[in-house]
Amino acid sequence: MTLQSPHPTASWRRLLALFTVASFIETMFWGQMGAFTPLYLPHLGISLEDVPVWTGAIAAISNMLGIPFLPLWGALADRYTRQPIIVRSFVAHLVAGIVTLLAGNIWVFVIGRAVMSLALGNSGLMMTTLSERTPRERIGLAFSIMNSASPIGAFLGPLIGGPIVDRWGFPALLALNVVLMLLVILALIFGYRDTFVGTDRGPLLRMAADSVGIIWRSPRLRMLFPALFFLFGGWMLALTYIPLVIERELYHGTQPGTAVGIVIGAGGLATLFVSPVMGALADRLGFWRMLFAGAVVEVLLWPLPALAPDLVSFAVAWALLNGVASGVFAISFSVMSASAPSDMRGRVMSFAYLPVNIGFMLGPAIGSVVTQQSLFAIFPAAAVLTAIGIGALVFAARQTRVTVAPSA
Repeated sequence: MTLQSPHPTASWRRLLALFTVASFIETMFWGQMGAFTPLYLPHLGISLEDVPVWTGAIAAISNMLGIPFLPLWGALADRYTRQPIIVRSFVAHLVAGIVTLLAGNIWVFVIGRAVMSLALGNSGLMMTTLSERTPRERIGLAFSIMNSASPIGAFLGPLIGGPIVDRWGFPALLALNVVLMLLVILALIFGYRDTFVGTDRGPLLRMAADSVGIIWRSPRLRMLFPALFFLFGGWMLALTYIPLVIERELYHGTQPGTAVGIVIGAGGLATLFVSPVMGALADRLGFWRMLFAGAVVEVLLWPLPALAPDLVSFAVAWALLNGVASGVFAISFSVMSASAPSDMRGRVMSFAYLPVNIGFMLGPAIGSVVTQQSLFAIFPAAAVLTAIGIGALVFAARQTRVTVAPSA
């Protein structure tokens, strides 16, 4: 069992700001990696015709390394304290930035990308810490603000990085990210005081196994996670290949990095407005109701980018789609948190980003196949995956939410 903070405090706004900025910079780095890796692969010796296959393979492989460690991070946080485990994730990004910066071939670059996955588990721990200090009637809004930073950073990162890549190259952008990660690490170390103290002194490996067992023994959580895998898989599929769609099908100028950044950045701008609105509506209408409504709208919007006749209309369609997808993404955390046993929420929420990371493996793996026919095939494929996710959500919502005791 863990000891939680006894009541929300006035410092929740400051903590929300710190976690939001950290999440923004983290996912800005992540977004730049995704956006500019396809453009950088020829510099690592990959032929132009092999770039689509390598793009999907790198996205899928680079998320595998960190997943087995997820139960361990949650167990360490529940046994000791959360702050060092949160800081650990940004240290992983720092190391990843240095390795990819120094990479002279594709294999070292892939290793650097894989190290990024050792950062998994930080957002769930930040959300758990934030939920303990936030007034109950503001949790939905706080989660939406913090989690909107992730898609905003993922989309604005390429917008900011595009001109840098075009003028100075991708390595210069990686060097800038290394400096930013160092600043975030210092801010998280000295920017707040962690009042959480874990009281569970059982064997660490058993605690880690119990983290998985908690999800498995809860009927609702057991179905919710696979539903979100599919729901996010379509989004991650499209996001992985959008840079190639822009570079090869829609833009034919001399500054592809800037073009990619503008289009993806437009999606971030839409997220800035749509996601908090959906979060506020979820506080009033219910998390599950808004999750379903947003996902259905997302399916209806998926054909629009494929039908766009030019780069401008494509950017508008992509921005609208990403605004809704980001809102669905943010609301899913409130649904997950409400579905978890209160005394084990920290360990459950350490898996909060597992669906999107599995989606980042599932989606690009499918994309490496469907793009052999056409890059625009990613959009109907994403619609199918999202629809499957909605069907699984219906089944998950019907399951019982129970308080789950750890296994003996």
